[in-house]
Amino acid sequence: MQQFLSLHLLETLVAVLPVRDENGMPKSLVYGGVERHMITSQARRRAERIHARNRANHGQGALAGQATGVRTREWALLAGRQLEQAHGWDGEEAVQLTRSVLEAVGLKFGTPDKPTVANRTKVLVFAHADTGERIAAHIEENAEALREWGRAYADAQAAAAKKKSARGKKPAEDAETPAAEKLPALPTATKNAVLAALAPRDAVDIALYGRFLAEIADSPNVDGAVQSAHAFTVHESEQTDDFYAAADDAKLDRKRNAVSFLDSADDAGAGMTGYQSLISGTFYRHAVLDRVQLRRNLRGAGMPADQVESTARAAELEFVNAFVEAFPEAKKNSTASTGSLPALVLAFEGERPYNYAAAFQSAIDEGPGGDGPAGPAAVERLLRHHVFVSERRPDLRAARVLTFDPLIDQLVRNTAVEGLTEARTIPELTPETVDEAVSASLPGPAKPAESAVR
Repeated sequence: MQQFLSLHLLETLVAVLPVRDENGMPKSLVYGGVERHMITSQARRRAERIHARNRANHGQGALAGQATGVRTREWALLAGRQLEQAHGWDGEEAVQLTRSVLEAVGLKFGTPDKPTVANRTKVLVFAHADTGERIAAHIEENAEALREWGRAYADAQAAAAKKKSARGKKPAEDAETPAAEKLPALPTATKNAVLAALAPRDAVDIALYGRFLAEIADSPNVDGAVQSAHAFTVHESEQTDDFYAAADDAKLDRKRNAVSFLDSADDAGAGMTGYQSLISGTFYRHAVLDRVQLRRNLRGAGMPADQVESTARAAELEFVNAFVEAFPEAKKNSTASTGSLPALVLAFEGERPYNYAAAFQSAIDEGPGGDGPAGPAAVERLLRHHVFVSERRPDLRAARVLTFDPLIDQLVRNTAVEGLTEARTIPELTPETVDEAVSASLPGPAKPAESAVR
């Protein structure tokens, strides 16, 4: 088994806006001396993670039924709601006690006098989906002791706040003792139970994408097995500022049914107008799966040894499926961007990751006398780059290629690439070590690919 599975993808998008900056404008970068449109790796990773999680939760795909994680600031609210609905607690008391417990473990919360953030952690916490249920169950089992601790904790917080308010501004040297040292300690059993609930455990998407939780030193961080690059256009970017006019239904109905000129005199014009920026182009996208790290994460999370390999293989399949099929959902209804299919996917294994962004450092010129349409030109460049690299890197295993474009398919067949296997389904892009039983769990045919493109 080679350690790294490298994935390279070319996709053409038309009039979409999958990711925006703080001003609502398309994101961009400068590469090769020209500006390119960019789809950030953060947007891609979330789309892929949620795609795989939803399939698993709906009993679909290779990870059907496997545990997954949830990334949220609302664990206190989720556990409090569980206490209220499943165990009959008062809602306000449940949330307050849960917040105190999580705060005592080390998580920081928003300002208490701001209801919108008071019971939300300051950072997103990526944890097992049943974390809220487990915390609620432990609090219910130890309700009497924890209620008493919670009252003492709240009283100590109030006393500290009152003392601080009376003291007003104080010199830094007067604030040597942190407030946490004056608060009653959380019972050891409860601390251990909360840490166990927050642990990654068997959540496969945490093993894939990792997590970083600096606020709780005793809660393990996970170095993700997936590396994702920012996607960028293979040509210079061009942006369209689309003017739109939205109709006011009530106003139009009144105008349509007007009985006199005066009734319709003020009904001219649209209900609302504005601009939205849209982008088009052919994007190069790249990601890497560290197959050794994936198995290390699963073992480190406590998964039984006899389940690690089969789960890792299923995770590889679902990661590749999400890389090909998932797409950020911004403007999905108004642009149908999530329906896009890639022009080409190239997959292979090696002893180290391989990024082929250098193939597009010189921007493709679609103008007269240039390289022609960006899609076919990018495919030719990518395959030529791969041939060049593979001749110099003996660790690269024979690559597999998948296309959803008949013109690109013909181009690939006419390109001389020794040993390039043409895949007809997404599972065929995965390493040869994936067994047929796992492959068959994905929708569609999963026949071994036999045809080689020469």
